[in-house]
Amino acid sequence: MLARLSIRDIVLIERLDIDFAKGLAVLTGETGAGKSILLDAFALALGGRGDASLVRHGAEQGQVTAAFDLPKKHPAFAILRENGLDDPGSGEMILRRVQFADGRTRAFLNDQPVSIQTLKAIGGTLVEIHGQHDERALVDAATHRQLLDAFAGLEDSVGKVEALWDARRTAREALEEHRAGMERAARDADYLRHASEELMKLAPEEGEETHLASRRTTMMQGEKVAEDLREALAAVAGPQSPVTSLAAAVRRLERRAASAPALVEGAVRAMDAALNSLAEAEQNLSAAIDAADYDPNELERIEERLFALRAASRKYGTPVDDLAALAQKFKDDVGLIDAGAEKLTGLEKAANAADAAYLDAAKKLSAARAKAAEKLNKAVNAELPPLKLERAKFSTQIESELQSPGPQGFDRVQFWVQTNPGTKPGPLMKVASGGELSRFLLALKVVLSDRGSAPTLVFDEIDTGVGGAVADAIGARLARLADKVQVMAVTHAPQVAARADQHLLISKEALDKGKRVATRVAPLVKENRREEIARMLAGAEITREARAAAEQLLKAATA
Repeated sequence: MLARLSIRDIVLIERLDIDFAKGLAVLTGETGAGKSILLDAFALALGGRGDASLVRHGAEQGQVTAAFDLPKKHPAFAILRENGLDDPGSGEMILRRVQFADGRTRAFLNDQPVSIQTLKAIGGTLVEIHGQHDERALVDAATHRQLLDAFAGLEDSVGKVEALWDARRTAREALEEHRAGMERAARDADYLRHASEELMKLAPEEGEETHLASRRTTMMQGEKVAEDLREALAAVAGPQSPVTSLAAAVRRLERRAASAPALVEGAVRAMDAALNSLAEAEQNLSAAIDAADYDPNELERIEERLFALRAASRKYGTPVDDLAALAQKFKDDVGLIDAGAEKLTGLEKAANAADAAYLDAAKKLSAARAKAAEKLNKAVNAELPPLKLERAKFSTQIESELQSPGPQGFDRVQFWVQTNPGTKPGPLMKVASGGELSRFLLALKVVLSDRGSAPTLVFDEIDTGVGGAVADAIGARLARLADKVQVMAVTHAPQVAARADQHLLISKEALDKGKRVATRVAPLVKENRREEIARMLAGAEITREARAAAEQLLKAATA
C-alpha cells in the first residue's frame, strides 16, 4: 500500500507530505483547490508523462516521492530483479520522479536511477487510477482474461497451460529441425554416401598431419648425416681403428713400467685416456646411427599419407585437422537418412502428444472460464441496481478460437455492457458513458476485490453527477473494497466522505499578502470532519441543518 506521498514544487504545491494508512482515504475540497494537481503529481511518480508546466513558477525543478509498503513476493520486486536493480530484501519500495523546468525528467527506484519505462512498469503493479475518462485499468480489454482468471482462481490452471504450450513448442521445434535435416540430407544423399565412405576409409585423426610432418622431417635429416656417422664409427672401431694397436702398445709398456716407471707411466696414462675417449666416441656414434636410422618404406608411407590427407583437405575445403569432424558429420547425415524415418515417426508422436495435452488442458481451462464468467456476470449485475444502473446488464464475452492458440489458451475475453433494454450491447469502454463507466468499474472492482488488483486503487470523482442513494451506494462499495485493498477517492459526495477511514482536506492558502497561493492538505478529525461534510452538503453557507445532516451521515457510516 501507499505509505507516504511527498511533493515538492509541483504547480501550486510548494511542500507537501502526506502519510496514508489502510482502508478508505477521501480527498475533498472546493473546486480548484488542487485535488487534480495532487493526482497529477502522484501519476508523475508512477511513471506518467512529464511536463515542464508541472514545475512551480520560479522553481528549477519539482519532485514527487511515493513510498510503498509491500509484501516481499509482490510482482514489483520481480521487475526490479529483471532490470538488474538491487532488491532491498524488505517490503519497502520508493518511487521518485524529478521534473525539471526545461522539460527533462529523471526517475529513481529505491534511489537507483531507472528508465521511465521501468518506473511505469512498476508503478502499474502498485497503483490503479480510475476516473470517468480513464482508458487504462479495467477498460483495457487486454487485461480482461487475466481478471477473469483471477476471479475464478485459475492461476494454477493457466500456469499448467503455459507449461504445456512451452512443451508443445519445444516438441514442434525438435520435429521441424529433424525434418529439415532429413530433407537436406536427402537432397545430397549420393554425395553424402560417397563422401562418408571415402573419409571413413581415410580415417583422419586430429593432429595427425602435424605428427607425420614432424616425423618425416626427422627422417629426412637423419638420411643426410647417417653415412658420415657410419664412416666415423668405422674410423673409431672398424678394421683400420687404432684401438687394437694402442691397446697392445699399452700392455707392452705396462710390462716395462716396473723397470723404468719414470719413463713409462706418463705415456701409459695418456694412452689409456685416448682409449677411453675412443670407446666413448664409439658409444655416441652408435647411438647417433641408431637415432638417425630410418626405414625408406616408412618414409614413403608417411609421404603417401600426407598426400592423401592434404588432397582430401583440398577436395572438401576444410583444414586437415577438421577432416575427422567432417567425416563424423557425413556419417551422421547418412545415418539420418538411414534411420531418420524411424526417429521422425517418434518425434511426430511426441509432437502430437504435446498438442493433445495442451489442447486438453486449454479446453478444460476454457470450460472453467465459461463457468466463472457466469458467476462474474451474476455478481456484477447484483451490484448495479444500487448504483442506479438497474436497467443495465454486464456480460463477459468469451470467444474461443481453436485455430489461434496461445500460452494462456485460445480464449479472447472482453467485458461487455448493455446500458438499457433494447439497446445493442458492446465493449465496456465503447458503450458506457463517463458516469456509467465509473460505476461499472466500481461494481467490477468490488466483485473482483483484491484478486487481480493493484494494492492501491485511486478513484477520481467517480461520483460526479450522482447524489442521494446512489452516492451512498458508491460510498458503501468503496468502503467494502477498502477492506481488501487500500482505496483513495477524490469526491464531492458527502455520502462517500462520511465513510472514510482517513479524510484529507485540499485547500488553497494565500501567501505573501495574497501575491501567490499554495495548495495545502490537512487531515480532518471529529469536528473538523463534520464541518467539511456539512460544507459539502450546504455549499458556501453552512447551516445548522447541514451540520446535523453531516453528523447523521457520520453515525450511519459507522453503524
